[in-house]
Amino acid sequence: MGQRKASKDGDRKVGRRALLIGGTVAAAGSAVLARDELARLWWRTPGVEKPRKEGEVDHAGARWVAASEANWRRADRPDDYGIDMVIVHVTQGSFDSAVKAFQDPGHKAATHYIVRQDGQVTQMIRELDVAYHAGNRSYNERSVGIEHEGFVDRPRDLTDEMYAASARLTARICARYDIPVDREHIIGHVEVPGTDHTDPGRHWDWDRYMRLVRRARTAPA
Repeated sequence: MGQRKASKDGDRKVGRRALLIGGTVAAAGSAVLARDELARLWWRTPGVEKPRKEGEVDHAGARWVAASEANWRRADRPDDYGIDMVIVHVTQGSFDSAVKAFQDPGHKAATHYIVRQDGQVTQMIRELDVAYHAGNRSYNERSVGIEHEGFVDRPRDLTDEMYAASARLTARICARYDIPVDREHIIGHVEVPGTDHTDPGRHWDWDRYMRLVRRARTAPA
């Protein structure tokens, strides 16, 4: 969230979906796509979305609390938009205030995850979907956003538990989407082009965080 309220991603268009089933079969003549392959790929046809379960989370151990539907856009990532980035935020407030804001349809912004100071991870938007968190449509479509409870000018808010839990979360996201663990692909909100935000701020220890992410990335799942 940073020092100012996140900008709205005004796009409401349905994301494009690759058409994977069709002309190839006809061109092959007698070739027939196996039933199990059809069953696996049916949801990639236009207008058909991946199966979803209410309350399902993408990160093991995360708690689900749904954000307002006004603060994100339904998508089928990474099939319609590739995911190649994690964006780090600081809430500029308490965990409860961040949840309240992300559940408010008037806020027009939310991240996929919030990490509390005690290390508890809450997911509010599925990684499939585009969260309005970066203030930049292209970056929203290609990234997963993670908020951290606290204030950018209070280094004591950035606890050991928060760093460790966030690093594990980022490492798992990077593993899922084959994202390189480097500072080109794991960035702060302040680094998004066109943003007017300052988070995660000068007290965020990037060297420490990246060491923890690399360590978690190579650890057994």
